[in-house]
Amino acid sequence: MIEPGIQGRREWTVTEEMTATHIGSGPVRVFATAMMIALMEKACMSSVEPFLEEGQQTVGTHVDVSHVSATPVGMKVWSESTLVEVDRRKLVFRVAAYDEKGLIGEGVHERFLIDTAKFLAKTGAKNG
Repeated sequence: MIEPGIQGRREWTVTEEMTATHIGSGPVRVFATAMMIALMEKACMSSVEPFLEEGQQTVGTHVDVSHVSATPVGMKVWSESTLVEVDRRKLVFRVAAYDEKGLIGEGVHERFLIDTAKFLAKTGAKNG
């Protein structure tokens, strides 16, 4: 059963492919905000995976985070998540990201529980 209090953590080392210049989100060669958000989502998603029923997954639906400190290539970064609210299929997480020098970002991320087959069928119907 998915209940508040579930925690997650994911860790990466910043590579050139994770920089703002590489993904096209800015002119500076530092850990991109989009990549920090992806790391946060990964911590949330993986934390609840053991509690999912067969055929279920979660999808991200909302992100409200601040990126407060830049991280250079080669430095370790990690994200920690805590599930703080479950409202039927909506899961709300508090998220924070850190590098070896401290906090780099924090906020809230929402995910929804989905039936994977139904979700893909509905999405595929958009093609015609």
